[in-house]
Amino acid sequence: MHPTRLSVNINKIALLRNARGGNLPNLAQVAQDCEAFGAEGITVHPRPDQRHIRFDDVPLLRRIVSTEFNIEGNPTPDFLELVLANPPHQCTLVPDTTHQLTSDHGWDTRTHAGFLTDVIAALHVKNIRVSVFVDPDPDMIEGAKAVGADRVELYTGPYAHDFNQDPAAAMAPYTAAALAANSIGIGLNAGHDLNLYNLKFFKENCPGLLEVSIGHALIADALYYGLSNTIRMYLRQLR
Repeated sequence: MHPTRLSVNINKIALLRNARGGNLPNLAQVAQDCEAFGAEGITVHPRPDQRHIRFDDVPLLRRIVSTEFNIEGNPTPDFLELVLANPPHQCTLVPDTTHQLTSDHGWDTRTHAGFLTDVIAALHVKNIRVSVFVDPDPDMIEGAKAVGADRVELYTGPYAHDFNQDPAAAMAPYTAAALAANSIGIGLNAGHDLNLYNLKFFKENCPGLLEVSIGHALIADALYYGLSNTIRMYLRQLR
């Protein structure tokens, strides 16, 4: 099996900072420390209400992240302006609504094909790799390939929800989706509610998995284990 990269989503660090104002914890320092502790990428998801990552965090992070910088979000005009002005290594397109608490579904890449084609083309002008957030549906993956996406990110919320009841059944649609992605030559990422208990099984049964983006569970675990130790623990699940 080839290695799968771990990108740490630091939204929850920004949420903690914003709860008190000021700059504690220091978001930029945490991003650099995550990399020093072994993270192979940093992910941020600025939302319209800026309740965690703020738009003005992005330029600084773009300058200091030395591994891979991934900006994810709904490609509204404001979001696209931010991304194009601060080109990351990867932009992950997520179909969030304005007041959505967290991501809970992937794109219908057939219905939104025209819109996604235009957005992806604009991002490609800046040499940004584009990943499209999708449910584990081979047709949606084929649709992502058709609109020019470089990768898809599989929405793993349902897998995490069903894992404790029947891991094999929870995993089955994701294995099928991975095989579909591999067969048409589109890169494969995954994320949402992956944690120390379900990550290893997912990795072992998702052929061709290039990258996982993990934030909420990892930061919660760090409250008990410490950030450096937690990142190493997640990396062990992927190795």
